[in-house]
Amino acid sequence: MLRIHNHRLQSARQVESPNHGLRPVAEDISLVVFHSISLPPGQYGGGEIERFFTNCLDVNEHPYFQEIEGMEVSAHLLIRRTGEVVQFVPFDRRAWHAGKSEYKGRSNCNDYSIGIELEGTDTDSFEEAQYQHLVTVVRALVDYYPGLGFDNITGHSDIAPGRKSDPGSGFDWQYFRKVLAS
Repeated sequence: MLRIHNHRLQSARQVESPNHGLRPVAEDISLVVFHSISLPPGQYGGGEIERFFTNCLDVNEHPYFQEIEGMEVSAHLLIRRTGEVVQFVPFDRRAWHAGKSEYKGRSNCNDYSIGIELEGTDTDSFEEAQYQHLVTVVRALVDYYPGLGFDNITGHSDIAPGRKSDPGSGFDWQYFRKVLAS
């Protein structure tokens, strides 16, 4: 069983991102948002995501990096294709992952959500290790935060329609919910 202590997932590798702030209401954590990311696009396993979330990405390493230069983004967690979990922002802080967003009539999802990035693209299938770790993490979050429930889990595409498409068609929501319910 995963353990959360002081708003940190104890089994996760901790990499501090500067891209976060205070939540307007500290105890208001009531949504989990899934994303997908790969840097460079479609490539897996490197340290580029960590460098991006910590503002240390060398924009000269790849042409795509010039397109995202100066962006200050983060997520609470990244789940790599191997299943490794990396935490960038403590859960009680406001990670900068959702941007302009709305869920069930409520705007500014960063204010009350936990953002989980899955290493992947909008079209590639995700790995079994990612689903297994994601389910374990979500269960731990729901147990720890009383405002969270299994019914308030969504994708970035659902809170920013037309602007974002992740986690994409490669994410099997039916399978995720089946494993979560088992």
